[in-house]
Amino acid sequence: MATLPPAHRPPGPRGHGREIHTLEAFDEAVARPGSLAGYRVQSVDLTDRTFALLTAVTTEAVFLGCPMQPEGSAKVRADGALVFPPVPDLPFDPYRAALYSPEELFDGLADTGYEGTPDALAYAWFGRTRADGDILASMIRSIHDDAVSDALDELLDGTRVVGVMGGHAMGRGTEAYAGAARLGRALARAGLTVATGGGPGAMEAANLGAYVAPFTDEALTEALAELAAVPSFAPSVTDWARAAFRVRARLPHGGDSVGIPTWFYGHEPPNAFAGHIGKYFANATREDGLLSRSTAGVVFLPGAAGTVQEIFDNATPNYYPSHGPPTPMVLVDRAHWTERLPAWPLLEALAAGRPMAARIALVDSIDEAPDALERLAKAWQGAGGGG
Repeated sequence: MATLPPAHRPPGPRGHGREIHTLEAFDEAVARPGSLAGYRVQSVDLTDRTFALLTAVTTEAVFLGCPMQPEGSAKVRADGALVFPPVPDLPFDPYRAALYSPEELFDGLADTGYEGTPDALAYAWFGRTRADGDILASMIRSIHDDAVSDALDELLDGTRVVGVMGGHAMGRGTEAYAGAARLGRALARAGLTVATGGGPGAMEAANLGAYVAPFTDEALTEALAELAAVPSFAPSVTDWARAAFRVRARLPHGGDSVGIPTWFYGHEPPNAFAGHIGKYFANATREDGLLSRSTAGVVFLPGAAGTVQEIFDNATPNYYPSHGPPTPMVLVDRAHWTERLPAWPLLEALAAGRPMAARIALVDSIDEAPDALERLAKAWQGAGGGG
């Protein structure tokens, strides 16, 4: 059996530079000296590249989910390449090289409704396999989630990301939803990449705001009015999602943002306004990945248990700090976070006497959040903290 190259002797180019995600990149690589030695070819259909595989150097290459003709597969294995074959009968690609798009997850929505979409089919597969103890299904989920994390790293490398956390229950047509959309728009217009949990409610609103950021303010008003006709994903995810795609069709080529949802909460569908969707099976991996990538801070809108968990998941590395300097944390709605769910007093007590004390803020309204983020960043820089 072929083995991966030793850590101290990586062949070929390093890091993401040795990954091949497209046929075009594959063809370029086989034309160069050294050919495919040490490359990682990820989810590329090579059934029409048998001659290239037969003539290329593939020593210590890795092929992840790449369909090949039998003779091509046999040759690269004989060279010492490591081949992870495609897994049949899955509603998703565990070796995927890129994040999902709304169009991909909701494919077929217009014809068959949500139940026939890849998103719904993946959730159904997860429901069948999550508790059966099958090592293959567990391994497939892990490979998929690691591929999603890798794609997120590649997408967000060097960008300033602000996370917006909040509950799924926030309904379209409410002032709270409109405020979250204004927040997403303001953050996007300030040059920040908005990242949310990728679901409905406050998460959808923030992604919507980022989507309409390139358009006039009237565009947001019109989008909010159109969406209000279908206020929730219950009872019909189909109607809820179709309303979002109607807004997208009327306002094509909107602004980019990121959604990071999970099939662990599969009853909450992903929203269609995040341009890039990193959907996970493991919620813990998803939570940590979302918060750790929010390098420019996190805004916490009113929410329930999930949002409370996110506050302290974010506070822990800021407290120690295990991920580097503490990042800004802005909690929105004083009454919510001091009376209904008093997370703020505990957060403030944890921060006392530590560097993170200069990186937390509590504001009364959503519209104050962008200024609070900027204020925390400037105060930290003024104190010599950087970033």
